[in-house]
Order: sequence, then structure tokens, then C-alpha cells
Amino acid sequence: MSGKYDLVIVGGGISGASLLYTTAKFTDIDSIALIEKESEIAAINSHHTNNSQTLHFGDIETNYTLEKAEGVKTGAELLAGYLENHDPDREMHAKRSKMVLGVGDEEVEKLEQRYHEEGFGDLYPKLQPIGRDEIAEIEPKVVEGRDPDVDMLALQTPDGYVVDYGETAKSFVELAREESNVDVFTGTKVEDVTKNTEGYTLTTPQGPFDCDVAVVAAGSHSLQIAKELGYGEDMALLPVAGSFFLADDGLLNGKVYTLQMKKLPFAAVHGDADVHDDSITRFGPTAKLVPALERGRLSTVSDFLDVFGLNAASFLSYANILADRILLPYVLTNLLYDVPEVGARSFLPEVQKVVPSVELDDIERAKGYGGVRPQIVDTSAKSLDMGEAKIVGDDIVFNITPSPGASTSLKNAMRDTKTILDFFETDYEFDEDAFRADTIENFPRGE
Repeated sequence: MSGKYDLVIVGGGISGASLLYTTAKFTDIDSIALIEKESEIAAINSHHTNNSQTLHFGDIETNYTLEKAEGVKTGAELLAGYLENHDPDREMHAKRSKMVLGVGDEEVEKLEQRYHEEGFGDLYPKLQPIGRDEIAEIEPKVVEGRDPDVDMLALQTPDGYVVDYGETAKSFVELAREESNVDVFTGTKVEDVTKNTEGYTLTTPQGPFDCDVAVVAAGSHSLQIAKELGYGEDMALLPVAGSFFLADDGLLNGKVYTLQMKKLPFAAVHGDADVHDDSITRFGPTAKLVPALERGRLSTVSDFLDVFGLNAASFLSYANILADRILLPYVLTNLLYDVPEVGARSFLPEVQKVVPSVELDDIERAKGYGGVRPQIVDTSAKSLDMGEAKIVGDDIVFNITPSPGASTSLKNAMRDTKTILDFFETDYEFDEDAFRADTIENFPRGE
């Protein structure tokens, strides 16, 4: 199974799969391998039960600045175009309405200002402000039971892409494997990465892999590998486990977000119909700090300690972050949501912000749902880094948590592809026009 390759990609989630597809189909790199430690592609955080299933355009994410939204929009359109082109039967995605909901004078004013004055109405032609009656037509349960004297406004768009990122990652890999210069190895764990005179040697139980260029797209483990090679010394991780609560009876037709707090890197609680079963409504995500790199795997506790570093800078950074008057109450409240009996009762008010008529017996904590999203800690500034976590080294790239994750995976892959080609001394080329024709040019635009 071992061998020598021009490029080796470590990690078969949506990030690594996007890069494999981009380099395999649109460059002339001679030999490429993808190595995934699980027996299947996209088995961990990219699996559809372990993430919000949202394709983030930046239109209803109210903690985004206009500048960030512009960048996210391009990334989302690349992936949406890919889905429009390669998934006509909607096996990997669904299109439903989505909206961000404002209730009460203060929230309504914020949404009006965002749409009219901050430029979001101009950036997103399909995004429209709608009032109580129009909200009720699209999402009856959102209006039912609310005080009729309380003002309501939503920014709504029909471009609510609900995505199974696991199946999308598999489709990337399937297309890449059509190329004769591509090998994919599952059930192959990278135990060590070492620099050699020509590139890197990746040690696995199945034998060594040598390559000129490496990209590590292994989520939280990317920083662990980076540190072993001397990179990312001023970085640590704050792993956050997301969970969901489920309700039957199809309470919502699409996605309904609440306003997000700009200081928090976590998504606001929202409700949506599951990508594969619109009779199931999911509410979440919650955000619980966990000392592990993968949810439910005690073996990754030691991996977290490797990344944490157990040094003064890391401890002081954690103390400074968790002392924040907004973040600390948020963290403590989210701890309650996983407590039996107490959790659902504590989370119910968050659900009722979206669907007021929901009662305690209507929701239950989803078992087996939720993954771990690493938040980057800058141990020099002793603060959370809410941007993209990427380290570019000597003929190696580490993708830790491309922000905002899966939504911009193809944009991130396009950028990494250009970086990879710069690493090579030979004249490999990237056919960006063909890449765009296969992806973003298929995105249906509004007038």
C-alpha cells in the first residue's frame, strides 16, 4: 500500500476530499494519494449527523461582517454550483427556504439596519425582508403562539442549501478516483510525519508513504501533526462539541436562524428540517467544551493534551478567554444541555425562540448526533482566533478549521491548489476555468 507520490493529502473529510477533487480533476500533477484513518470517507465531522448541514453564504449569519460575508459567499457559491451540477436528484442536498428571525423592536431594528444600511441587501439579491404575515406563510409554526403585538421581521431567501457533507465528500473522492494518477487509502492511520531531503515521509501501519508535498486536512489532528514538525507553537485548541435536540412532526419547512452574538464564534441556535428526512426537525447546535479531539473517543484526550501543551501560555490563554463576561455564561449554560432531565428543560427556551408552541415533551436530545469543532487559541494574544486556521510550511500545508468549515471547502481547495503548485519546481498547471465551469458557473443567480 505504501509508495512514492508527488502529493499526499491526509484526511478524507470534506476538506481533504475537496482538495483531492480539485487537484485530481483540474491539475496535471503526476501522482496523488489521499490517506484516511477511518474505514470510510467522511466518517467523523463531515458525516451528516455531526454538523449543522448548512451551506453558509453569509446572508443570515448575523455575526459576519460584510467583508467576511463577501468571502464566504464566493466559497458557498462554488459548492452550491458543484451540487447543482453533480446532484440533480438531490441525493446530497436539498433546497429549502432559510431565514434569520428578529422578534421585538431591538432585533427588528438590527435586521433592518443590516439589510438596508450595512449593505447585505445589495450583496444578496435573493435576500428579502418579510413581515409577520409572509413569515407565517412560509413557516406557520414560527408565528403560531406569539404575541400579536410584538413586532417581527425576517430576512428570507429561497437559497437555503441543506447539505449532506459526508455524501458530498464521497462524491469528490469518486470523481477523483476516475483519474489514473490517484490512489485512495482508507483504514490507514498516519502515525508520524517526518521531513526528508526530497519532501516528507508519512509512517502508517501499512508502510511508509513518501511525497514531495503534503497537505494535512485532519481537523483537530492537523495542529497536532504541525506541532510535531515545529509549526503552530503559538497556537492551541478549544475543542467544542456540538449537539442537537430533535422534534418530530415536521415543525419547520426550512431553516430558521436566530440572531447571533458577534463576539461568539459559535452559531446561534436554529431549527431546520433534516437533509434526508424533512419530518424530523433539528434544533441546535449546543456548544460544550470537551478535552478531546473527537467526540466519544477517549483515546483522543491524550491528543488534546499534546495540542494543549500543558504550559503557562496555554493555561493563561484559557483563563483569559473563559473569564470573558459573555463567553463564560454561555459556556456554563451549554454544559447544562447534556445533563439528563435538566438538559431538555434548560434548552427549551432556545427552541421556543424559533417555535413558541413547542413543549418539553416535544423534544429530546439526539443520540449519536454532533461532532467536535476546534476553535483556535492564539497563545501569544491569549485570545480566540475567529478566522481561518491554516499553516503554510515548507512544502506542507496544515488545514485545521477552515472558517466557516465545509461551506468554503472548495474555495479553500482552490487556494491550496495554487499554493501546492508553487511548491513544485516543475511546471504543473491548474485549469481554473474548467474548475469554475464545473462548480460556480452552475450556481443559479438572482436578478
